Amino acid sequence: MESISQAMGELNEDKVKELVKKKLAEGVPATQILKECQKGMVEIGKKYEQGTYFVSELMYAGEIMKDITAQLEPMLKGTKESEKTLGKVVLGTVKGDIHDLGKDIVGLMLRGTGFEVIDLGVDGAPEKFVQAIKDSGATIVGMSVFLTAVYDSATATVEAIKKAGLRDKVSIMIGGGPVTDLVRQSTGCDFYGKDAVAGVDYALKVVGAR
Repeated sequence: MESISQAMGELNEDKVKELVKKKLAEGVPATQILKECQKGMVEIGKKYEQGTYFVSELMYAGEIMKDITAQLEPMLKGTKESEKTLGKVVLGTVKGDIHDLGKDIVGLMLRGTGFEVIDLGVDGAPEKFVQAIKDSGATIVGMSVFLTAVYDSATATVEAIKKAGLRDKVSIMIGGGPVTDLVRQSTGCDFYGKDAVAGVDYALKVVGAR
């Protein structure tokens, strides 16, 4: 019989929902079902890297995952397992930039893989990133940059994190249309993610889950 992770990996939304319903009726814990879905998300990431899936499939997978998580949420509340996440990620588009598509895809993928995401939205001032790190205790920061004109904002954000004494407590990744590894170096970030899957892979490595 097809597993939830397999159906998820094949982007068979109806099958995923049918299997989730069946497992819940059989008394399978919601946390176990969620882990199965997350395994499927990892499979989707691999297919994207192989060129079998594209950005539209990543977004679709993220939406399926969002629906399943919302369905399971009432059953997850209060359980010790529900309080466990792989880690916390502060994610935002830097000041002066209002593009959010790439950031949103990364956020969906991170959540789907088991991270808690603090999404700052677009046009995020450096102080906003700093405050979010302080408030959440996140160990990973993701900056989205779509315009070459806002590279300075990315640099300013890294500098603000340094000034706040938090630089050695967080791993910072940067990504977006015009970004390259040279941009990563000049802005002072730790990792350049060429796409959402690369960003998730890096986050998994940071928390020791890959």
